[in-house]
Amino acid sequence: MAKQFDYSRTRLSLFEALLDAKKKFGGKKIIIEDIDRNPLDYDKVVLSSMVLGRKIAKVTAPNEVVGLLIASSVGAVVSFFGMMAFGRTAAMLNFTAGHRNIRSACEAAQIKTIITARRFIAHAGLEPLIAVLDKHFNVIYLEDIRESISAIDKVRGLSDATFPKMVIAKTDPDAVAVMLFTSGTEGAPKGVALSHANLLANIEQVAATIDLLPTYLTLCPLPIFHSMGLTGGALLPLISGMRGFLFPSPLQSKVIVKLVKEIEASILFGTDTFINQYTRVADEGDLSTLKFIVAGAEKVKPETRDLLMTRFGVPIVEGYGATEASPVIAINTPDAKNRPGTVGRFVPAMQWKLESIPGIGGGGRLYVKGPNVMKGYVRVDAPGEIQPYADGWHDTGDVVSIDDEGYITIRGRLKRFAKIGGEMVSLTAVEGYATALWPNNTHVAISLNDPKKGEQIVLLSDLQNAEKSALQNWYRANGASELSLPKRIIYAKEIPILGTGKVDYVNSQKLAEASVK
Repeated sequence: MAKQFDYSRTRLSLFEALLDAKKKFGGKKIIIEDIDRNPLDYDKVVLSSMVLGRKIAKVTAPNEVVGLLIASSVGAVVSFFGMMAFGRTAAMLNFTAGHRNIRSACEAAQIKTIITARRFIAHAGLEPLIAVLDKHFNVIYLEDIRESISAIDKVRGLSDATFPKMVIAKTDPDAVAVMLFTSGTEGAPKGVALSHANLLANIEQVAATIDLLPTYLTLCPLPIFHSMGLTGGALLPLISGMRGFLFPSPLQSKVIVKLVKEIEASILFGTDTFINQYTRVADEGDLSTLKFIVAGAEKVKPETRDLLMTRFGVPIVEGYGATEASPVIAINTPDAKNRPGTVGRFVPAMQWKLESIPGIGGGGRLYVKGPNVMKGYVRVDAPGEIQPYADGWHDTGDVVSIDDEGYITIRGRLKRFAKIGGEMVSLTAVEGYATALWPNNTHVAISLNDPKKGEQIVLLSDLQNAEKSALQNWYRANGASELSLPKRIIYAKEIPILGTGKVDYVNSQKLAEASVK
């Protein structure tokens, strides 16, 4: 049985929560590992964090926002908790965003120092990015920090780890712990300021919804700069006593499915795009140890769910969230209450309201409030200033419907509706229709200006021979309104995808606009 939501757990700092988990599950319990296959127990995580954190504290100021630009790894987690121990804020930088967006993020959050690793930079081919960042920020390498650790530092670290609560910074749970940045799928990224309490509340909300056993082993290939990768992949296992395995990239499908079998993973995190790939490349038995797969960030296609269940008997637990909510807002469960096609029900302590939208029936614009909702945004036009919600309500920008049992169905983002002939048409629904006809490909519906109807829909597809006539026949056979039929289908060899696995709608829009000129 999942436990009750414990509000008192949110009155700790993240490092204090780590210490509590160590006490509860035992310092010698192996708790985290990565592709280097050098697992750490709780004792070593605490010790390493204290030693590294003290070194970081020497080159940064109390409460400073420090950039962390690194792949998901044990080193990233130790660096993160080192910052938490000594009262720094960790800004998780999206290394796939390009130097302009990264510089913009750093300026918004007033970041002066960026911590990275030479090994990561070389492996990811990010030397040109670092060459640019090095001109504007103090770039520090983990390798240099480790080389500077002396025998005296190690002895002091042992003392710190023995009596950590006497050493760590006195941190207000409501202080900002983490700065994440929105994916920029529909515009310039914004900084999202999350407190210790926000993140711990979300962990408690998930644990109060799904029965998470200490015997489980989680595998997360999502980036740590992504809210699902940070909260679900890194923090949730550590705080909940599950052994976590971090993998640096979701793109290595064959490696990941073999790793699931090798480490006997219980839970896998992913997005529909990646889960579909994993299912297709997996051999018999590769995924058989999984209890369930947690999916978010994009809608799970029925084809993905059916393929996974048919081949491996593994259910998908689909959830819904936002970076601003740390991120989980709602989630299904891996039992009989799992409702495919929905994103489950609201997690405990989550308040919600719907705002009706003219032209859209059977749902509304979703607003949420709760202990997991962020402190506020930081933007480039007001560097370092956390801009909170006036009333605490977060406008998700999503149109949803909620049934009598509380199950939530995402209709689409409000920005992803087109007004055609005076009616609101969901671009998400159009993508779903195309996927139902051509399930093995990726399709993106885009709205463009139309002098006659106000807007027109075009469909980007990586299916070279996708014919509009075939899609029109599917519409007629399945009762879909032809008002939503794309005016044309544009072949794109590669659909733009963000590092988080989401469709890059900004560049998809540009691609569509360029194709119709």
